[in-house]
Amino acid sequence: MTKLEQAANGLWDATAPAAPQTASLAGNLQADVVIVGGGFTGLSAALHLAEAGAKVVVLEAREIGHGGSGRNVGLVNAGMWVLPDDLPATLGEPYGERLLELLGDAPKLVYGLVEKHGMACEAVNTGTLHCAVGSGGLRQLETRAEQWRRRGAPVRLLSSRETADKTGTDVFSGALLDERAGTIQPLAYARGLAATALQTGAEIFTHSPVERVEEDGNRWRAVTPGGSVTADWVIAATNAYTTRLWPQLREELVHLPYFQFATEPLPPEAFSAILPEKQGAWDTNKVLTSFRLDQSGRLVLGSVGALSGTGRSVHQAWARRAMTRMFPMLKDVGFHQGWHGMIGMTDDHLPKFHRLDRRIVGFSGYNGRGIAPGTAFGKVLAQHIGGRIGGSDLPLPVTLPVPQRLRAIREAGIEWGAQAIHLMRMLG
Repeated sequence: MTKLEQAANGLWDATAPAAPQTASLAGNLQADVVIVGGGFTGLSAALHLAEAGAKVVVLEAREIGHGGSGRNVGLVNAGMWVLPDDLPATLGEPYGERLLELLGDAPKLVYGLVEKHGMACEAVNTGTLHCAVGSGGLRQLETRAEQWRRRGAPVRLLSSRETADKTGTDVFSGALLDERAGTIQPLAYARGLAATALQTGAEIFTHSPVERVEEDGNRWRAVTPGGSVTADWVIAATNAYTTRLWPQLREELVHLPYFQFATEPLPPEAFSAILPEKQGAWDTNKVLTSFRLDQSGRLVLGSVGALSGTGRSVHQAWARRAMTRMFPMLKDVGFHQGWHGMIGMTDDHLPKFHRLDRRIVGFSGYNGRGIAPGTAFGKVLAQHIGGRIGGSDLPLPVTLPVPQRLRAIREAGIEWGAQAIHLMRMLG
């Protein structure tokens, strides 16, 4: 088996432009807003707050984009996994349609920021392909396509032949092309957001884990090992990588591990045949497979599971077989890098908006859709704190975190179940 390079952010760390220079917090600062977490949501909020003239400080426990923002597939999707009609049914009015509109337009926000600020992050806005496995998968996509088209979204259901032309493989029975969406180098985008926020006036401190947030009169003080930030508002932007600070956020999320493997740049003939229009793709299997190309022609293939313990060898062997089943021309191509991260899953597969205390707010639970929603929710938080969006105008109702039952057991079951499914697919 090919020996892999394994780093927290894998390929993305190896190919992203360098992060902007930051330091750990040393001393005591005053701000209008302190943001805990340097991922898409926190950095988007910092940028939009700074643009509005607020004094904002971001505190990141590790490096910019260390968590899910630097480990994901890089699909800039519109909407959520949940079917469009299910959002109004679950959230009620006015939130369902409002959230659909916000997230439907979220890729436009991402690509607009990239273009406006000249971020070097391999942004490709040619759409995404949700690929159907069998007749059941095709029926799922027919339903999704009809619901989005009713709302005027530029989506199109492709035949099996059209899907083969766009993916380079004939294993799928069709696909849903969403022209709003696309791909990005996620860690490069996070670093681009950080650099732009710094240029706009925000302050960002890395390797500055917040140990506690405590009241300081009518304000809040976020305390790190090296100092503190006292502010009027606190944004909780830790999502699936929440640890001790707000344990209630961790308890409402079931962690779903997701791994990826990347090849070396493909031979020219393979690069031109596979995903020739450079869409990102994933299939309709419950334990799904995602695949995309980066700017240099590396194939990046992923699925549910963690590259630790027995999972490392099981998932790598499965990925090798899955790649060559889809693309026989790659039978002699090996994987060069492997990494995994955690997705935060809520009970209804929808994100949550929490007011954790007086002027402590945040979104959580992106359910595998972090790039566009995280960027959009960061902007919403900036508007809310700035007084431009009131409680009745938010895209989600204010809720308290609710612990998920049997969370630890379910998390263990996801990883062992993913290994079992990948083993069965190799033997089948």
